[in-house]
Amino acid sequence: MARTRRPLIAGNWKMNGLGADALALAKGVADGLGKAAWNDRDLLVCPPATLVMAVAQAVRGSAVLVGGQDCHAKPSGAHTGDIAAEMLRDSGAAFVIVGHSERRTDHGETDAAVRAKAEAAWRAGLVPIVCIGETLAEREAGRTFAVLAGQIKGSVPAGATAAKLVVAYEPVWAIGTGKTPTVAEVANAHAHIRKELGGVTAEAPQVRLLYGGSVKGDNAAELLAAGDVDGALVGGASLKADEFLAIAKAVQRG
Repeated sequence: MARTRRPLIAGNWKMNGLGADALALAKGVADGLGKAAWNDRDLLVCPPATLVMAVAQAVRGSAVLVGGQDCHAKPSGAHTGDIAAEMLRDSGAAFVIVGHSERRTDHGETDAAVRAKAEAAWRAGLVPIVCIGETLAEREAGRTFAVLAGQIKGSVPAGATAAKLVVAYEPVWAIGTGKTPTVAEVANAHAHIRKELGGVTAEAPQVRLLYGGSVKGDNAAELLAAGDVDGALVGGASLKADEFLAIAKAVQRG
């Protein structure tokens, strides 16, 4: 069956990257994408805020997209250390990750805070990648679907459309641990997410859903072939151009 949603492979560099090495990584991805001449999928890199503008300039002229890792809900003001969505847009970003589990855990971000950041992304002309996912304790308690439903309801703003929203399912217990759910578990979670999105937007069937959590070149093809999976949000493996491109290549054509 032909794909109806354009696959998206997004690399979250997290708090990694200094000048020269980061630019070399960005150019490596851009050069690799150019050689592959892929035009049926999107590649996105999300460097630290200090590098968004430089990376955007480094990949200019290529098909590589650039995004931020977080944004503040306000466009400006007395918010030391924060970055506005408008600043990311001005630096060359097209997307921004909001609600990543590391932000929810390390900074106590609530669903309401994530929703406000997603709205800020829209205000600035960015596409938010809204992250959701259950902890190991929640999974073992049989609450996975309830947790995902609650996060969707609380984190996705009203007025969402397929063009203005990406949702990433990242089971917290799989991030950076080397552990991954089975393909069936991923497919079931994504099917549930798409069903719950139906209560938020009429365009739920067209919204891109990404899987994240220890995605690597050697397991990407299997994970990306799961039902309702439209791409991946890649962490550590996105810090190596060859590995990141191998994941992108794993998306099934057609």
